[in-house]
Amino acid sequence: MLEIENLTVSVEGKVVLENINLEIERGETRMLFGENGSGKTSLLMAIMGLGNYKVESGQIRFKGEDITDLPPYERAKRGIGIMFQRPPTIRGLKLKEMLELIENNGESPEELARKLNLSEFLERDVNMGFSGGELKKAELLQLIAQNPDLVLLDEPESGVDLVNISLIGTAIRELLQKDLHKSRMKGGLIITHSGYILDYVEADKGCVLVNKTIWCTGNPHEILQGIRERGYQACLTCQK
Repeated sequence: MLEIENLTVSVEGKVVLENINLEIERGETRMLFGENGSGKTSLLMAIMGLGNYKVESGQIRFKGEDITDLPPYERAKRGIGIMFQRPPTIRGLKLKEMLELIENNGESPEELARKLNLSEFLERDVNMGFSGGELKKAELLQLIAQNPDLVLLDEPESGVDLVNISLIGTAIRELLQKDLHKSRMKGGLIITHSGYILDYVEADKGCVLVNKTIWCTGNPHEILQGIRERGYQACLTCQK
């Protein structure tokens, strides 16, 4: 579904990602671990084609098509959706109106909002005065409405209290079709610093982003345990 080959990305002339290689199959969920500031968010932004993230070399292919130079809206139309860690406030646009604009799965805004206990937020401006947990739920709500084939999640557990994390985990599992097996088609890339989201969403593979590139791929629980015991810098000497 997603193929990234030898990708190098810069922001304002500074290289933030270097020689990234990553593949995500249909139905596969990948967990990407990394320290704060390691470039995890930069990778999601580059995949989505957002901001000042300039591809210096390499390719991004989605469903076999080279999307490296496509604008964000074309990538969204092809089936890529993103959940931001710090989404912007959109004044003058109600959350209900946003859901109506992007709705792609046949459910009404009211039906969608009930899943995440956000019914009372439908008439509020998008993200206006939302708490950390409310922001995450609103981002997920829009992703569920979009119904993308590839789901990009930027630290979905950060800033979320214990009451909401289980609800968010359930919504992510539903979005990634975790209740299906042979017929699962959606791919997912979840980035995390703490690894806490693994308690709520199972991943098929894990990998680590250190020093601007991906060093290690394997069982996500084993990788997380290694990080907890030896830290991220130990990944630089890991030969697995």
